Amino acid sequence: MPSNKTRNTLARQWELLKQLPTRGKGKSAKQIAEALAEAGFAVSKRQVERDLIDLQEVFGLECNDENIPYGWRWNGANSVDLPGVTLAEALSLKIVEETLKPLLPASVQRSLLPRFAQAKAKLAALSDQNPAAEWADKVCTVLPMLPMVAPIIDEEILETLQEALLQNEQVDCSYLGLGVDPKPFRLHPLGLVTRGAVGYLVATAFEYEDVRLYALHRFTAAQRTYELINRPKSFKLARYIEEGALQFGGGKPIKFVATVSDQLAKHLYETPLSGDQKIKLKDGQLELTATVLDTWQLRWWLFGQTDNLVVLKPNALRSEIIQTLKKTSQAYLCGAKV
Repeated sequence: MPSNKTRNTLARQWELLKQLPTRGKGKSAKQIAEALAEAGFAVSKRQVERDLIDLQEVFGLECNDENIPYGWRWNGANSVDLPGVTLAEALSLKIVEETLKPLLPASVQRSLLPRFAQAKAKLAALSDQNPAAEWADKVCTVLPMLPMVAPIIDEEILETLQEALLQNEQVDCSYLGLGVDPKPFRLHPLGLVTRGAVGYLVATAFEYEDVRLYALHRFTAAQRTYELINRPKSFKLARYIEEGALQFGGGKPIKFVATVSDQLAKHLYETPLSGDQKIKLKDGQLELTATVLDTWQLRWWLFGQTDNLVVLKPNALRSEIIQTLKKTSQAYLCGAKV
């Protein structure tokens, strides 16, 4: 079994070969060394020159010695499309596998499996001598919410939904909503999104044009129809999300006003609720104003900050918060069930 030093040398030389152009004046040893450094290989210009000389005969490399510095390139007759992945590609593939895999169509996942395996092998081989190979293990994204166990999604159903979305096809399915029994639906898939531990299919149903969210774990059956979807005019998934679809509720913008504590104000200075947020001192209290979407997500946030703010406007939202807090207080005092 090759030593760590040998594996690192092979990886560096493989990366070097991938840096060489197939035409033009070629790249100098200095340019190649800089490119290798960006890829995480600490190597000198002299070492690159030695590698080029070692590889020249085996791979038929050309050295353009008409100008100084010399330029290196592939011989036109011997250039190859090298398999394998660079260190940067390996890091990217690992992050993609961990974060985006649930959203990738099964067919795409299958085609990427060898690349995912190749990326893991490359990072494992370089981890002892190349600090950059450990980058993916040193960064992480944590959602600002209570962690929950992801619901179980039927893999065959998910694959059917992904394929229908990929092919712009309608799908016949059975969906378990708020009722007791699953109901049949003819859906027109428009997108897939994840929110925390839950994934959703964005779609229209039957001949209706209103776009809705369908939790992936609530599908009990799905079958492709091979009929093209009816896409609502001007629908864009990015805009749909920007308008507050994943925050649930009506999503209409409201002028929100509240008094806030010093502690909450410090957080909101760093991470504002909106682009037009303002916090100013008024009558001895910090008053917050911001244009926000009127959604369930807003309410969940408000109830999580009951010790740090008091809603002033809009009046309808203030009354709703007061009634909910009264009901909750009575339930706790009386021991009643929710």
